[in-house]
Amino acid sequence: MAAETVDTAAAAAQRPGSVRVHVRAALRRAAPALALFAAVRCAGVLCAALWAWHTGRHPRNLLGATWDSNWYLGVARYGYGSPAPHHMWPPDHLADLAFFPLYPGLIRGVSAVLPVGALNAGLLLAWTASAVAAWGTFAVGAHLYGRRAGTFLVVLWALLPHAVIESLSYTEPLLTALAAWALYALLTDRPLWAGALAVLAGLARPNGLAVAAAVMVAAAVRMTAAGRTWRRGCDPERPVLCRARPLWPYWAAALIAPAGWLGYVLWVGARTGAGPRGYFRVQEIWGSRFDFGRDTLRSVKRLFLHNEPLVQHLAAAVVAVAVLLLVLLVLDRPPLPLLAYTAVLVVMALGGTGYFPSKPRFLLPAFPLLVPAAVALARARPRSVVLATGSLAVLSLGYGVYLLALAPLPL
Repeated sequence: MAAETVDTAAAAAQRPGSVRVHVRAALRRAAPALALFAAVRCAGVLCAALWAWHTGRHPRNLLGATWDSNWYLGVARYGYGSPAPHHMWPPDHLADLAFFPLYPGLIRGVSAVLPVGALNAGLLLAWTASAVAAWGTFAVGAHLYGRRAGTFLVVLWALLPHAVIESLSYTEPLLTALAAWALYALLTDRPLWAGALAVLAGLARPNGLAVAAAVMVAAAVRMTAAGRTWRRGCDPERPVLCRARPLWPYWAAALIAPAGWLGYVLWVGARTGAGPRGYFRVQEIWGSRFDFGRDTLRSVKRLFLHNEPLVQHLAAAVVAVAVLLLVLLVLDRPPLPLLAYTAVLVVMALGGTGYFPSKPRFLLPAFPLLVPAAVALARARPRSVVLATGSLAVLSLGYGVYLLALAPLPL
């Protein structure tokens, strides 16, 4: 493991007045990765803009008012319970309760403070969140595997076939940013920060619960280790190991971590009058429930029996690769909080019903799945790196335009 990217500055950050210096130093270390990320995503936005102009559409509308973006904009402008966006399904006054409140709340706040409308505010927030997510992804990767692997982790995340989502007014960039920095906080022994970020993640998306799972696993690991040390007693020759570190921050973090998710679910139950089941009834309006993957398997089976569109086949390919990468990640034996976060995301994405073409989007925050590939690229020859990343760039940019402008199914 190589922790040089953050640990040296982390010690300095403990001194008063050094936070700004620490942040600047961390940004300098992450600058190459962030520059590559910006270059890739700018290329993606340019491709989408060229296609929008070619078809007579405004690029801003293509990027900021596509599918779910319209629902978030509706909540930001009018609050929950407003009519469904024009020509969008389902036309139920409870349907928008399926969309968690953090992102539309931020859109409303930014559009109130800055001289921009809700659509522009949504794009500004999404692009900012993507950059923060890339920085957090680098921080996690560099802390565990070194700067080079951290850089490739960011590049691979930017080059996913469905990475166009990182440039849209969707909530996946926001969740990834919160999750990446929560995981980094756990890796660097800052449980209260991780707990606070987990609360926000639970207000961002349904699968934000995965961040809370990571925090609770980290607390369990720390408490188990403390109990083992207590049973064994202290080694007089290694007195530093006898200094008990307080466990209360981990207890507190584990208690508050699911508060955002639980709070919103209970609020929806109160608003609908259905109690704790209210949120899940809202999900049923959308045809969404947890069936342990049976619907996912049926969708894959249909690919072999019917003539399905390209988006279905690519979604199946992404799902298959994600399962393989999860196995490789398990074999790599990463820290348990990282593994718990990733596993919960994969289970929630593949275990739910409906919207099979959206499975890759649901997996977008699961950036630790890319760790085995990032480590392999960090060790590869330059020619292999160019070939791999170049091929991924062609696929990502081309498929991104297809998803936005040509695919017959929602993202």
